[in-house]
Amino acid sequence: MPTDVPTDVPTDVPTDVSSDIDALLPAPDRSVVAIEPPQTGEGYWAGAPSAVAADGQIYLAYRLRRPVGAGRGYAIVVARSADGERFQPVTTIAREQMAAESLERPALVRTPEGRWRLYLSCATPGTKHWRVEVLEAADPAGFDPRTRTTVLPGDPKTGVKDPVIVHRGGRWHLWASVHPLADPDEADQMVTDYATSGDGLEWAWHGTALSGRPGSWDARGTRVSAVRFAGEQVLAFYDGRASAAENYEERTGLAWGRDPAALSPMGAAPAATSAHGGGGLRYVDLVDLPGGGTRLYYEYTRPDGAHELRTELR
Repeated sequence: MPTDVPTDVPTDVPTDVSSDIDALLPAPDRSVVAIEPPQTGEGYWAGAPSAVAADGQIYLAYRLRRPVGAGRGYAIVVARSADGERFQPVTTIAREQMAAESLERPALVRTPEGRWRLYLSCATPGTKHWRVEVLEAADPAGFDPRTRTTVLPGDPKTGVKDPVIVHRGGRWHLWASVHPLADPDEADQMVTDYATSGDGLEWAWHGTALSGRPGSWDARGTRVSAVRFAGEQVLAFYDGRASAAENYEERTGLAWGRDPAALSPMGAAPAATSAHGGGGLRYVDLVDLPGGGTRLYYEYTRPDGAHELRTELR
């Protein structure tokens, strides 16, 4: 359940950003289940959502996962809904089609020209490395893995995944989870780096935008999951964990900055958690609706240890 709004919010946070904090923190007791996990029990997940409102529908890309050793992130589903709660799949991308050992959080984006892109986080088989590839189509049902293009390759020392992508002011903005690979035992660590692009395909990196705080609940890793602009200021929702043992059970925090390349965590504790298991409430995404209001989507740990995809209307 949500905690109190952080008490150490900087005094110069704009009013519209502060109102977003009050209005948009997840409150699981107000939510409904949008997507059930493929099975019950620990290691089975439906989550990592990315949503777009378009043409009177909400389109939702999400991840299906089995336990480690049984398939991990085995598919990304793209579905649509008229009410934002009941979804009909339009296409499914399997990990084998992307030459990936596992698929992580997707990013579903509609371009200013009206085309669709699906950015896919792909685990390179036999390694700890991650890369991001993109599919493009005229319609979400038309994504074809045979047309994939690598847009964030990472490198031998760095894995890149879980992009959050916003088109604003004629420019593409991206925040991605970046992992060190030199020591495999440390590869779960993560920070969020920021990049920009003129076309959403070739990216220029601008350094680390958000990192954890030693001794804090987010010390081991920070992963931006959603971004709201207020003028040039940015409010970000992010996933954090204190230790490697909390991998897969990240909680949601808030960060703010006057520059999208420099975000500061807000609050000494998570802003939203599950009451079950390790407290996992992660991958928050926000969709402003054409008729007013906002939908939240997020991954939530259930009492049986499985993760389900929940939604709230605000």
